[in-house]
Amino acid sequence: MKPSIREHLPELSDESYKRFQAKLMPTVSLDRIIGVRTPQIRRYAKEIFESAEAKAFLSDLPHAYYDENNLHGALLERIPDFDAAINAVEAFLPHVDNWATCDMFCPKILRTEPQRLLVFIQKWLLSDHVYTVRYGLVRLTFWYLDAPVFSPEILALAAAVEKEEYYVQMAVAWFFSMALVKQWDATLPYLTDQRLDLWIHNKAIQKAIESEQITPSQKEFLRSLKRKR
Repeated sequence: MKPSIREHLPELSDESYKRFQAKLMPTVSLDRIIGVRTPQIRRYAKEIFESAEAKAFLSDLPHAYYDENNLHGALLERIPDFDAAINAVEAFLPHVDNWATCDMFCPKILRTEPQRLLVFIQKWLLSDHVYTVRYGLVRLTFWYLDAPVFSPEILALAAAVEKEEYYVQMAVAWFFSMALVKQWDATLPYLTDQRLDLWIHNKAIQKAIESEQITPSQKEFLRSLKRKR
């Protein structure tokens, strides 16, 4: 007889990884981390996705452990229908309580209908929940900065996010650093015209300068745009 989900996850625990993860996630207490590595989570999700237990697990929110949330996200990635996937994501997002879970799951079926997804992203960016906002920003960063879906509206959506929470501001800065890589000409006015919060402005420049995809001359120019407090 196969062990249940809650019996099996502890069997995959790696104590050193558990403590490593805890250091990266100050919003999650150590006793809520089992210590299962993401590749193992995704393999297990593939194994159980079609099972009745997995379906029950997806409806049993909130989960007690960080790793259970990661498994939830990995299961959502395997949903093959847009409507089912978006409904499941919306049900899950209010229960996401850390940046790692937020950033790790991305049901690729959602990418097949970018205009429909953008309506949901716009709503997520207005949420009062930190990681719902961050999830919208992460999806913009990965899925909307390349042709043919990119438009100046994408930059405006990210710039309009006004949240003081660190994990949101870092996501905005990350977005603009990647936008500089992929859409330099369209993005640069947000820095030259100082349209961004000072911290986000400087952090976006820092992250862009760290990128190997930014040329030396671009990096030199970005350094000249750093703002003082």
